[in-house]
Amino acid sequence: MLHFSHEVFLEVARQLSFTRAAETLYISQPAISKHIKSLEEQYHITLFERKGNSIALTDQGNLLFEYLKKAKELQRQLEFDISSFADKKQARGSLIVGASTTVALYVIPKVLSAFHQKYPEIQLRLVNRNSENILKALLDHEIDFGVMEGRNKITSAKYQYFISDEVIPVCSSKSSLAKKKNIKVQELKDIPVALRERGSGTLAAVVEALEKYGLKITDLNIRIILGGTEALKNFVLSDTCLGFLPLRSVLAQIKTGELTRISIPGLKISREFYFVQRQGSEHDKINNLFIKLALQQYNKKL
Repeated sequence: MLHFSHEVFLEVARQLSFTRAAETLYISQPAISKHIKSLEEQYHITLFERKGNSIALTDQGNLLFEYLKKAKELQRQLEFDISSFADKKQARGSLIVGASTTVALYVIPKVLSAFHQKYPEIQLRLVNRNSENILKALLDHEIDFGVMEGRNKITSAKYQYFISDEVIPVCSSKSSLAKKKNIKVQELKDIPVALRERGSGTLAAVVEALEKYGLKITDLNIRIILGGTEALKNFVLSDTCLGFLPLRSVLAQIKTGELTRISIPGLKISREFYFVQRQGSEHDKINNLFIKLALQQYNKKL
């Protein structure tokens, strides 16, 4: 079984920072240094080297990092298999799910609750980042699997379809745009718009849809770029510009009349969400319990 010193090393190796590792693990920086020194003495190697104000793994440190990532996955599976041998409801283990913003806010919480009720001894954690960074976290072994928009062509990840969603143009009911309700695609060059940040699946879907009409993002009259669905929605609620937001994120505000859905004839912006796992880990039992439950609960149209 891995010792806590191994867990400390894994976190420092991921973050390449003693300070950030201390913050993540809720222990002091001197304690981090003590654990790293203990491992170096145990293995008779140097794990990190300083490069100016930063640190980097030594060759020996990188070797230990790769082995410990595999050992941690084996330990996780061993704990699950032994504890669930007689009854899956008694299963113990851990599951770190990474989800892009829309999924983390409007889809996964319901599944997390159902999973916790069914397997109360499995520790759950949700990491919320944009799609680009969820994939990075998966490949860096920071999460066990992810749920994100779209598919990347890299061979080190395997995708499984989850659900579809639509991205729609909306504006505040107080905006003059709300009275028009219909605009043409080419009018987007003149209408102030608010968009998500680079790396967002929502923005990628908008870019792809506009390209079919010969429009680039740089052709738009961009008023502001915001990180996060809620930040964008709250800005649009307070402003007069047009925003492109996931349908799931604005259903309540459209129903209350706070936001108005704008029709742009011919412009269809849709995206698909996928479960993504590291190649070779697609048979992970805890991951697949969660995925099975999520598919049972969702896979339905709004």
